[in-house]
Amino acid sequence: MLKTILIVDDELGNAEVLSLILEDEGYRVFCAANGRDGLDKVREVGPDLVVLDFMMPVMNGAEMGHALRASPQTAHIKILMNSSLPEASVAQRFPLYDAFLRKPYSIDDALDTIRTLIA
Repeated sequence: MLKTILIVDDELGNAEVLSLILEDEGYRVFCAANGRDGLDKVREVGPDLVVLDFMMPVMNGAEMGHALRASPQTAHIKILMNSSLPEASVAQRFPLYDAFLRKPYSIDDALDTIRTLIA
């Protein structure tokens, strides 16, 4: 069965590149530019995984992550948090992610982590 991934990142170039790579790997991929749009998209597409940027306008990754974990309908969705900040700084604001990648990360690391999370 096709796995669905939602990329939530305000840097659209990053999201587009990752989206194309993941589509080539056989995933269904959707994008959102901030946490509020991301929550709307989660309800629309029901992703298996959210690749979630930490620093974004409107609603940041920590706020979106808390909203996902607080709802019984979305608490099971895997969250791959990513940021240029150190992981310890991110974990202080939102420790409930399933995996973390520090930007800039290699595509191979991202693919390995994603495969592990939604095998």
